[in-house]
Amino acid sequence: MNHTDAPVQTRFRTSLGDIAATVMGSGPYAVLWHGMFVDGDSWGSVVEALAPHRTLVVLDGPGYGASTPLSRVSSIEECAEAGAQIIEQLGGDGRVDWVGAAWGGHVGMTMAALFPDTVRSLVAVSSPVEPIDPVFRIKLIIANQILAHFGPIAHLRHVIHDAQLIPPHTKDRSMTDVIDRALRRAPRRSIAATVTSFIINRGDASHRLPRITAPTLLITGDDRGEWTPEVMDAAASRIPDARTLVIESARTLVPVEQPAELAAGIVEFWQSLDAR
Repeated sequence: MNHTDAPVQTRFRTSLGDIAATVMGSGPYAVLWHGMFVDGDSWGSVVEALAPHRTLVVLDGPGYGASTPLSRVSSIEECAEAGAQIIEQLGGDGRVDWVGAAWGGHVGMTMAALFPDTVRSLVAVSSPVEPIDPVFRIKLIIANQILAHFGPIAHLRHVIHDAQLIPPHTKDRSMTDVIDRALRRAPRRSIAATVTSFIINRGDASHRLPRITAPTLLITGDDRGEWTPEVMDAAASRIPDARTLVIESARTLVPVEQPAELAAGIVEFWQSLDAR
């Protein structure tokens, strides 16, 4: 695939169906994979600052946006395989700078551990390595059944807003609309399949941390709950070449809540690597 400055829409064929992407910018490839309940549009306020430094491949994850709906249970490992398939189709030197938010960060960590030759560097934003709390898991299973049958009804949308955004931002329509538009675009059973696959069934990934040899930047918001700065620092200490960044006034959906600060942190990280 040729590098491009103007945005270009494309699709990649993977084991999880066709994955839609927008390609823009110039320089080495960087792949951006979003978090749960949103799609590639959630990077909208970040890409302008990143595009002068990399050719960005902004994905709609399986089951979201213009990608093929997810009709079965999958896994983070299978997402990593799909990511490797996308990188192979990109061509170039077969390596990318991976930028993942939440779900996308879990995919990136898994790729860096299982397919180390594909990941030149890794940025994982708001991506805790421990499984979700067992009590919350039960609540999520119940909520997911409602989602599968009735779709993202108002109550569920508000619950998702609260999980993704700090309280003041849940009243900001420009932020909640990013979530709501993505939920409207994706079929309800597709969303439910992603929740089962990538949240409810997500395992403990901490054992993979020492196998991540790519230079890594772990990022969290200051209100992320289980992925506190202290927990993140402990995880980073197990990665051979890792640094951390805490972004204030953010919870889970950092690319939407604090795009300028996030972009600045990523660019600084990339520039430090380019200078090596």
